[in-house]
Amino acid sequence: MANPKSLLPTLPSPVPPIDAIAIDLDGTLLGPDGRVSQPNIDAVARARDAGVAVLICTGRGLAESRHALAAIEQLDPVVVAGGSIVADPSTAATLHRATIEADLVRAATDIFHAERAPALVLKDPHGLDYDYLVLEGSDRHPLDPITRWWFDEHNLRVRTAEHAHHDEHPEHTVRVGMCAVGQVSARAAEAVTRALGDAVVMHDFAAVHPQHHAAEIVHILELFSPHATKWGGITWICQQRNLDPARVAAIGDEINDLTMIEAAGLSVAMGNAKLRIKQAAQYHTATNADHGVAQAINNILTGVWTPRSAPASSLP
Repeated sequence: MANPKSLLPTLPSPVPPIDAIAIDLDGTLLGPDGRVSQPNIDAVARARDAGVAVLICTGRGLAESRHALAAIEQLDPVVVAGGSIVADPSTAATLHRATIEADLVRAATDIFHAERAPALVLKDPHGLDYDYLVLEGSDRHPLDPITRWWFDEHNLRVRTAEHAHHDEHPEHTVRVGMCAVGQVSARAAEAVTRALGDAVVMHDFAAVHPQHHAAEIVHILELFSPHATKWGGITWICQQRNLDPARVAAIGDEINDLTMIEAAGLSVAMGNAKLRIKQAAQYHTATNADHGVAQAINNILTGVWTPRSAPASSLP
């Protein structure tokens, strides 16, 4: 483990090379225990003190992100649900959203039901009294234990119905997904690709599990509107705040971070990141077990790492 004291900057740059840092949660800001470490909390505070906006960008919904946002006292807008929602963490108000079309949700739900898995429909909860609609199908497909644990862990408000045409608020749907073991998830992903092609953005990756989980790893397969990406959410915030996207840094680890890693002016892959993320990133930092975010913020604020577009004369 890295010594947290070694992560403290000694010569902070008076003018940071970036105006905002976009930080993923799971596998990035959050450690393996699902919490934000003190070195990461301190680093986020140093970034704000230097005048840098901190933009949390996560695949989680807002309700699922509450404990992490509270740990860092987040006030700036957050990009949640894989980029489909930009929300105000203080009021829970939705500032911007990209919904997925009802016919795509119906088609995906049929594919998931064919695999004997319920469809997990994530809602923009602003104005609603629930977070998820679980479409069980006529055969009442049961929730995977990991999904049930996740719902309970975050006190999520859940409704159930049989099929997509029973959805009373289709205009609030930002994501549809399923949770299953990797083989089943991969099979469903192939069916989605054949049926829907580029009409949706699809991510398939290992779900967050409880600590000391000993059973088979479960995957989450998620479908979004093509307009719903983390970088899309970031650029919306940049437009609202008159920020230059070339002066945004991004730190991530998973495939749903790829758009912001590829497009940000300064990009950082976690030490535990997927290979594709490491290949796309400009810089690499330590793992989430070793306070990689704190190390990255330190290198950015001290000018050790600079944006791709930074002229040579600006280097310290």
